[in-house]
Amino acid sequence: MARHLLGIDIGTTATKGILLHPEQGIVAEAEAPSTLRSPHLGWAEEDPAEWWANAGQVSRVCLAQVGLAPTKVAAVGVSGMVPTLILLDASGAVLRSSIQQNDARAVEEIQAFQAQISEAEVLQRTGSAITQQSIGPKLLWLRHHEPEVMARARRLLGSYDYIVYKLTGRFSCERNWALESGLFDLNRQDWDDSLLALSTVDRDWLGAVHWPSNIVGEVTPEAAAQTGLAPGTPVVAGSADHIASAFSAGLKSPGDVLVKLGGAGDILFSLDELMVDPHLFLDYHVIPGKYLLNGCMAASGSIIKWFRQEFAPETDYATLDAEGAAISPGSKGLILLPYFLGEKTPINDPLARGVLFGLTLTHTRAHVYRAILEGIAYGFRHHLAVLAERGLTATKARVTNGGARSILWKQVTADVLNLPLEQIAHHPGSSLGAAFIAGKGSELFEDWEEIERFISIATTVEPDPSTHARYEALFDIYRQLYQRNRDLFELIR
Repeated sequence: MARHLLGIDIGTTATKGILLHPEQGIVAEAEAPSTLRSPHLGWAEEDPAEWWANAGQVSRVCLAQVGLAPTKVAAVGVSGMVPTLILLDASGAVLRSSIQQNDARAVEEIQAFQAQISEAEVLQRTGSAITQQSIGPKLLWLRHHEPEVMARARRLLGSYDYIVYKLTGRFSCERNWALESGLFDLNRQDWDDSLLALSTVDRDWLGAVHWPSNIVGEVTPEAAAQTGLAPGTPVVAGSADHIASAFSAGLKSPGDVLVKLGGAGDILFSLDELMVDPHLFLDYHVIPGKYLLNGCMAASGSIIKWFRQEFAPETDYATLDAEGAAISPGSKGLILLPYFLGEKTPINDPLARGVLFGLTLTHTRAHVYRAILEGIAYGFRHHLAVLAERGLTATKARVTNGGARSILWKQVTADVLNLPLEQIAHHPGSSLGAAFIAGKGSELFEDWEEIERFISIATTVEPDPSTHARYEALFDIYRQLYQRNRDLFELIR
């Protein structure tokens, strides 16, 4: 009997895959790098063909690691970045590079949207404000700047929906892509015709909306040749990466928080009831009847990667961490605004830019590095302030993703947030959630609570109260920096 589950995650910097066994846990893992491109100011694009090649590679490597016959895979689940925009022509071919969720090019189109419809009404209908993440303004940008692409477009889908299509030959749309697209009516549970019209997109371009664990198709012979899987293997609709990650990190009770230290920064807050806020995104939890308020920063770990590539290419991250740890909290008055790709939540300003404030001739590379970590943490702290305004307080916080391997980054984040951060032992992130969802869809798991058998806490990073007090004073300056410079960003477009 087939008992293994393949989970694939399409991430910003890498495609990851795992094989999960209900009793044995994770038995195989693989990873293949992805390339984020920014050919113009504010642009963020990737190549879907690279994702598909990566999906085939990680699938084959996982199977080979344990010598598993393809017929022993019971189901496949895919997670990915959301709401990425991919356009296909009538034959199913990709028309251009993806436009990523943190892409900030559609400034005029966002303003055009806002001028034609009440933002408050959109928030209540869709659960999210009109922001640089919204799909509608990006489609308008393509109409204005790449009309030849839009003339040939016949399908619109997201990152993991695209991989599901390549696996099965069927078009589907997972519910959280629909919700975060800004085109889906939260109350009617259907596409919003007026927003589709504003976006100049037809309903026919969009796949049927599914819950994550719904089986939407089977692996085709062509996909089997690419991935090493057996033809006929069931494939579920999948999940947004941050939702799959939050679920597989054990977020399920009101007040549970996940801090994701990845290329982009996510902070998720679990709720048992529906709540919308103009400064945050809203998502469905994997568990029916629950929700997640989602704060998503356009650039976090990607800033650290940029800094190393441009200013310390011969230095590894461990050395940079050691240098930063030797610097006192507050980086000698140096404060970073991490808006290198504009910013999504909580300020929703695609024109915002990165700022390094307070430089003197006494500052070193180590001061700048530590200020980057602190600036990203202030971004997370800003989200906690928004939640507090709604009367929401974190009761338990966990930390995941690649940045959780950095002792310094974790400690800085714990100190800024004044929260103990529980790090999950060997947490593969979204791919674990994707694999479990496939198991739920194929009935290898009966209850969502069974995810707990794969979660254990490796360590807890405790905040230092005196350091937090220092950071709170600097956080106030951080908030003022954006407010006082906001109008200037318009002048450097």
